[in-house]
Amino acid sequence: MKIGCGEPFVGRAGKLMNLAFQTVGIDRNDVYIANIVKCRPPANRNPENDECEACMNYLRNQVILVKPKIIVLLGSVALKNILGKEYGITASRGKWVEKKEIKYMPTWHPAALLRDETKKIDFIKDLQLVMNEFNSK
Repeated sequence: MKIGCGEPFVGRAGKLMNLAFQTVGIDRNDVYIANIVKCRPPANRNPENDECEACMNYLRNQVILVKPKIIVLLGSVALKNILGKEYGITASRGKWVEKKEIKYMPTWHPAALLRDETKKIDFIKDLQLVMNEFNSK
């Protein structure tokens, strides 16, 4: 069984994300993209808690090195692992959360847009909020 490691968001969901980025004026080359887990779980399933925990120190170090002012949390797995299990993506998306001088914007995972096209509008709106915040600095 092959487990994929490497560049995030290169498949269909990544192409859709890139298109959404272009729509709001984000150049993918100007952003840092990281996953909660560093290798894709088998059958592209959501990572289990122990898999996420095993990679969290690596992710924390990435954040320390990059020093982002804004982090976009794509989907429930990112949201729950970064902000806490009590957060739900449906209730949280599109609403800023600020912790330790970083602003977080939870939004849909691009794969969710492939399953439900009605979420594309919210995704674009959330990315526009990110661009508005970024441009206000």
